[in-house]
Parts: sequence; structure tokens; C-alpha cells
Amino acid sequence: MTPRAVWTDLLVVPFLNKQPVPIHVGRHVLSEAGTLLREAAALSPRIGLVTDDVVAQYHLAPVVKGLEVAGFLPHSTILPPGESEKTLDRFGRLCGEWLDAGLDRNSVVVALGGGVIGDLAGFAAASYMRGVRLVHFPTTLLAMVDAAIGGKTAINHPRAKNVIGAFHQPLFVLEDLAVLETLPERQWRDGLAEVVKTAAVLDAELFQYLEEHVEEILRRGPDAVRRIVVACAGHKARIVAEDEKEEGLRACLNYGHTLGHCVEALTGYGEWSHGEAVSAGMVAAARLARLSGICGKEEVDRLRSLLESFGLPVRLPLLETETLIRTLYHDKKFRNRKLRFVLIPAIGQFKLVEGVDEALVRQVLAG
Repeated sequence: MTPRAVWTDLLVVPFLNKQPVPIHVGRHVLSEAGTLLREAAALSPRIGLVTDDVVAQYHLAPVVKGLEVAGFLPHSTILPPGESEKTLDRFGRLCGEWLDAGLDRNSVVVALGGGVIGDLAGFAAASYMRGVRLVHFPTTLLAMVDAAIGGKTAINHPRAKNVIGAFHQPLFVLEDLAVLETLPERQWRDGLAEVVKTAAVLDAELFQYLEEHVEEILRRGPDAVRRIVVACAGHKARIVAEDEKEEGLRACLNYGHTLGHCVEALTGYGEWSHGEAVSAGMVAAARLARLSGICGKEEVDRLRSLLESFGLPVRLPLLETETLIRTLYHDKKFRNRKLRFVLIPAIGQFKLVEGVDEALVRQVLAG
């Protein structure tokens, strides 16, 4: 018997002078995708659906069935999983498939998967015929709490992550908490890194909840899953609504990402996952904050301890310091020839520091 769809929450990103972006949260709701899409806008029947072969095994069939029942004709592209798919070559081939399938300017692209699929499909949707509409059906914790919300899309360059991209807001986001039950353990922990990040910079109460409910979170208890997804998605929606194009406030969500993106690029987009790199990047940033006199030992210890309890790395990989420094200067967050980091003076607070002393960064890397 097919489990009954249960809606639990509806969050809305209220962009100024634009249609709001609803975030539908529930359990066993992927089959409702076609109905939601039909109600969202007048669209061409032909749909470009992008997923990977792992997600497809579990979740493609109910989504396709729901779309077809609603009168759509989905063309599915099933890719290998992993960050290595976010390339210009894959982007070009994806657009070629859509041309062959007859997608037009009134078509919609469905991103069914994690952050990689959302980034790639979103960038292609932003570019194909100068922009077609997009919806996100995130299937990982990382995507539900962060990557699928806010309109960031991108592909990678061999020298830096996500430097080719666009802001492209979706019609809506559909988050089915039941799909997280099939998520591999490493990807679950990967998403927990983004949960910790959100709590560390924005929500001391959530951070304490994470500290007190580690076992329940690791076993994916339904109440804990809903609590962390709704809390983090709500924070992301609020921040994006205030600063859609990352001109100020939204930069706080890059905590741990400055060094984390360097690690991903230098290890070849795959050896270290995004969440693992961000985890180590957060601890490095906390040590940098302490060396800079911005925070004390307690903040560093609490952050490190929580990440370790979730089985996440707290030390950067052994990489050549000069190479890391050069890569830092290629990061998107680099401004005016000055190193720029998000640092935390206390749990639940953040400070955007431009002009961080390179000598302190070297000291952290040497450690």
C-alpha cells in the first residue's frame, strides 16, 4: 500500500517585487509533485527532469507517475552521482537533450536529487533559452536545509568550485522527509554539517538542541528530522528574503565554506564531500577566530565536539600551504585583494571579517 501523503509545514520565501517561493514540507509527498506543478503556473507539458542513478532507484518512479497523471510529459536525464558532474561539458549535453526533447521557453526543469543535481539542473534552467522555470525536489538533508533554497545555481571550474553560475529562483521547493530514510549514512552526516553551520551562526537554541539530541538525530528520528529541517530551511528562507544576491547578510551562510571549497577543489571534487570539507572548514575558522581574539576556547571546543559526535572531520587534509593560500584568493568570497571569512564571536552569532591577516591563516593551516 502506498503511504498516505502528510503535509507538515509550509514555509514561504517572500522576495520583494517577485512571486514568493513556497517550500512544501511533508512525508510521502513526492507523488503530489504533478498536482503542485499544475497549480503553480501555466506550463508546457514537456518537462526536463534531472536526477542521478542512485536517487532514480528509489524516487524517480513516483515523481514521473505523478507528473504524467497531471498531464506532463517528463524527459528524464539520469546522471552518475557526484560533484564531478558539475562541468561545462555536462551542462552543454544537458541543454542538447532538452532541445531534442522539445522543451521550449514555457517548459519547467525538475531537479530531483541533492545539491549537485540542484546546482547543475538549476544552472542549466537559468541558461537554457535564456531561462526556463525550475522546481527543486531535494532528496538529501544538505539540499533540504540549504542547497535547494535561495536560488543559487552553479557548475565548477577545475580551479575553483561554483565560479560559473547564476541566481535563479524556483517556482517552489518540495521537501519529502520520508526520502531521507533511504539516504546513505555518509550523505546524512554530510547534511548535518550544514545543520551545524546554520545553528553556529544563527541559532544558539538549535545548537544546544543538536548537542542534546545527537543519538536521536543520528538514527533519524522523525521528530528530530522535522525539527532540524524546518528550523534550518526557515533560517535560510529568511536570510535569502533579506539578501537574495549575497550582498551582505547572506554571506553568513558561507561559514566554513571558504576553506571548505578549497579542500573540495584541491582534492578533486569527490575525495572529500561538501559537508566533510565544510566541517573541517568550520573548525579551522573557529581557530582563526580565536587567534584573532574574536572568540574564546569554549566556542571552538563546543563546535569541534558537536561535529565529532556526528562523525564529521574536524581537521583539514594534508595539503600544501602555498597551494591552499593561492586557491583561497580565487574564492568567490575574496574581495578587494583581501581575505574574507565568516567568523563566530559566540555560538549563534557571526561576524563577517574582511582583511583577515594572511599570517594568521597560515598559522591555522600549519596547525
